[in-house]
Amino acid sequence: MRTARPARQSGLSLIETCIAASIACTLLGTAIPSFKGTLERRQLEGVASELATDIAYVRSEAVARNQQVRLSFYVQPEGSCYVVHTGSAANCSCAPSGAAQCVGGAVALKSVLRPAGSVAVRANVASMLFDPVRGTASPAGTVRVSGGSKSIQHVVNIMGRVRSCSPDGAVAGYKAC
Repeated sequence: MRTARPARQSGLSLIETCIAASIACTLLGTAIPSFKGTLERRQLEGVASELATDIAYVRSEAVARNQQVRLSFYVQPEGSCYVVHTGSAANCSCAPSGAAQCVGGAVALKSVLRPAGSVAVRANVASMLFDPVRGTASPAGTVRVSGGSKSIQHVVNIMGRVRSCSPDGAVAGYKAC
């Protein structure tokens, strides 16, 4: 005589499901803050890289156009802004929308607005003029790109070249300055 075997259960019990959910929540809770830090760092590096490229662009445009080209920096309630333009520093400004407004024959080549609360761009000079013959910058200056507690500095020397560093070495991959 055969005895009937009980039917085999399939699936997870409530306890097993609760344990799996608590482990997943714990792992997610520890991963999100580091992910947020990584996103902020990548955004900072992206803006810093764009600015370094724009500085090289200003220098090359001055030589290519055989005309002085300027990089001007503005701080306004809407955020920080910089404009690549011809003409004097007083001839261009940044509108609250981030668009460049130029008068007196000046031509805006590019404008970039960094909204308040995001990564900010600040310079220790109001404007840098790039010479068309030698590509030199006058005056030399330092531009700081900051986001959160970290920042990257671009030091523009008189030859118009950019050296990038991070104050106190706070951003990995950049030399301390």
